[in-house]
Amino acid sequence: MTDADQLTALMTDLGRRARAAAAQMATQPRAAKDAALTAAAAALRRDLEPILAENAKDMAAGREKGLTPALLDRLALTPARVEAMARGLEDIAALPDPVGEVMAAWTRPNGLRLERVRTPLGVVGVIYESRPNVTADAGALCLKAGNAVILRGGSESLHSARAIHARLVEGLDQAGLPADAIQMVPTSDRAAVGVMLTLSDSIDVIVPRGGRGLVERVTRESRIPLFKHLDGICHTYVHADADPDTARAVCLNAKMRRTGICGSTETILVDTALTGTLLPLIIADLQQAGCEVRGCERTQAAVPGVVPATDADWDTEYLDAIVSVRIVDGLDEALAHIARHSSSHTESILTENAEVAEAFLTRVDSAIVMHNVSTQFADGGEFGMGAEIGISTGRLHARGPVGVEQLTIFKYKVRGTGQCRP
Repeated sequence: MTDADQLTALMTDLGRRARAAAAQMATQPRAAKDAALTAAAAALRRDLEPILAENAKDMAAGREKGLTPALLDRLALTPARVEAMARGLEDIAALPDPVGEVMAAWTRPNGLRLERVRTPLGVVGVIYESRPNVTADAGALCLKAGNAVILRGGSESLHSARAIHARLVEGLDQAGLPADAIQMVPTSDRAAVGVMLTLSDSIDVIVPRGGRGLVERVTRESRIPLFKHLDGICHTYVHADADPDTARAVCLNAKMRRTGICGSTETILVDTALTGTLLPLIIADLQQAGCEVRGCERTQAAVPGVVPATDADWDTEYLDAIVSVRIVDGLDEALAHIARHSSSHTESILTENAEVAEAFLTRVDSAIVMHNVSTQFADGGEFGMGAEIGISTGRLHARGPVGVEQLTIFKYKVRGTGQCRP
């Protein structure tokens, strides 16, 4: 048997076992699922030091490979981040069980009684790169929604992901649930991704989480439906009626809180009325925080020290301490810029004008649209979902943070009294 045959056999077996586990998970009571999540959270806290030791191996290898500071930040685990993972599992356990929820019910004139009821998706495949916390978030969300999941982490986070996965499996074991409900691809061979994307008989949906290269490859090769976003080119528009203090605080946070996440603002649009007042203050705040500001010609003329922006900057997800700034002549020009350059992820307007804010919220066609809020809140945990498996910018089934509800589908239950169709 060739190496390729062995890899295909390995992945096919993972899919077969996941499908069997999904059949068992679909009918598990909430108590069992919640018990698994709380046991896994306890295991993460108990084994903090071993988990950090495994992460240290990944961090050392990452530095050796020359990973950027933004990627190293995504990869790093700290006691606070492990605690956040544990709390995330508990938050998901506290959510209502979506499985079996009656979404709608009605009765037809002929007496047929119909219900639309939430059911698990089945088997979810998650392909991700350097974020170890995705292991916990994805595993927990799929478990709560009654699914099985196959996790394929990147080689950069292999040791960390395995350590976290082991604690999730411990939780399943303690709750009497099938260990195969949360499986991890045991090889870092990139060819495993290619095989995984062909397992349409075993996997119902694929969620890619990573850089453009990964998402483009998955989009190109997958035979399975996707929940995905390609880029996080997020905009913050500072309208003429913005509160100055709010605008300064939100712009700084939206860019610099964590520059390596997909909800980080990459372009700030500033109303021309603020050119000589608020714009220099926003830019000074960013520069003092270590951010490189690239601006349009009008921005450069208004504020010394701004780097010239190129056409490519408006379409770039920096994932770094870099931001592009453009002066716009009002709401319509801001909307036109967003429509042309947005990746349909998250956009925010800063204004005290309720009418303008409502127009922005209505007219911007992105998965998440905000008013007087930092784009860094584009996160399932911040939305009260406990966590997220990713952000979807597609138009089918799920859009925005993909949480427990988005990991379900539905079926119709029809009850009658012997009706026959004429």
